[in-house]
Amino acid sequence: MNIKPEILAIIPARGNSKSIHHKNIREFAGYPLIAFSIAAARQSAHVSRVIVSTDDAEIAQVAREYGAEVPFMRPVELAQDDTLDYPVIEHVLRWLVDNENYHPEFVMQLRPTSPIRPETMVDEAVKLMLSHPEADSVRGVVPSAQNPYKMWFIDGKGQMKPILNMDRIKEPYNAPRQDLPNTYWQTGHIDVIRVDMILEKKSLTGDIVLPLMVDPLYSVDIDTPLDWERAESCAQEGLLRMVWPGNKKRAFPDKVVLLVMDFDGVLTDDRVWVDGDGNEMVAASRGDGLGLERLRQLTDIQVMVISKETNRVVAARCKKLDIPLIQSVNDKPKTLEAVFKQRGIPTGEVIYMGNDLNDLDCFPMVGFSIVPGSALPEIKRKADFVLQKNGGFGAVRELCELLIARYPSS
Repeated sequence: MNIKPEILAIIPARGNSKSIHHKNIREFAGYPLIAFSIAAARQSAHVSRVIVSTDDAEIAQVAREYGAEVPFMRPVELAQDDTLDYPVIEHVLRWLVDNENYHPEFVMQLRPTSPIRPETMVDEAVKLMLSHPEADSVRGVVPSAQNPYKMWFIDGKGQMKPILNMDRIKEPYNAPRQDLPNTYWQTGHIDVIRVDMILEKKSLTGDIVLPLMVDPLYSVDIDTPLDWERAESCAQEGLLRMVWPGNKKRAFPDKVVLLVMDFDGVLTDDRVWVDGDGNEMVAASRGDGLGLERLRQLTDIQVMVISKETNRVVAARCKKLDIPLIQSVNDKPKTLEAVFKQRGIPTGEVIYMGNDLNDLDCFPMVGFSIVPGSALPEIKRKADFVLQKNGGFGAVRELCELLIARYPSS
């Protein structure tokens, strides 16, 4: 009988991030960043335990909420800007031996700053490791964007020197790219390492390192705000089959015939101005109006608004935008069902855009759900797509441009 090896996933999450404050638990596509790495380990068929190593109490609390263990707090001396990975991993292993007599066979390191992982990555890395008993470790890699044979350093005299030389090619930095060896860049997605090698050889790689090839589309390493913006946009597009901490995101439907929107928080910023007589005013984006006009002109997608709000300002704005409106709705799912029946529209060809709790029950009724960037976190987690712009500040225009690009008139 095959005995399943004990595989410990370790997620290092230092609290004192300099580039992005509290980066590891900042909201990323509706979830704390660290939740993506925890989910990658927990959804694996091979990982035995998931431990987060952190010096920060708030990170520890979030990690536990998403199913990881935090049996200890990382010592301060191992949570500095210049702390290497090795002493952090060694500390976890030594603590588990001393306090639990726990001896895993393999360690898997999952860095929170590489949250976009293929759904099968973790199990593929484990299978690669188990099928090669001679290997010390497996490491995720992508083809390097720039070939190091064409790279230089500047010496103490201010002169350029090539980083690498080759025996068979003179001056490789002047050679055609296709004549040079293929090179690879290690990513932060995953490492699988033999524990004996870590403790005995004091290394996180060893001598025999096997590559787990990663599609470059998944290759993101969040270190700056710009990295964050690009990675989050990539995750929210829904084009990649990646690990999600919650419900899996659906892809955009092949065909869309109807866009249904809430009003407050979608076409407005969810605020209201009230004068002494109780008259209400809201703020809306002219860019949203232009986007909806372009949507009508360039696609065959119909648009309508379903709103709980009773104020006449809703009707006035929808009339201005020439959008059908159903107002004073307390039961949105029931109203939405009636619309489907009346219009004879397949539910899978409908997109719903909302931002608050009373929109949640509409999400599973349609083919695709979308929320503005200002939606509540729990709403973002349930939605299929999260826009970058906030409600009332261009979210509808952003959506319109996406739909125009995807569903032009035939």
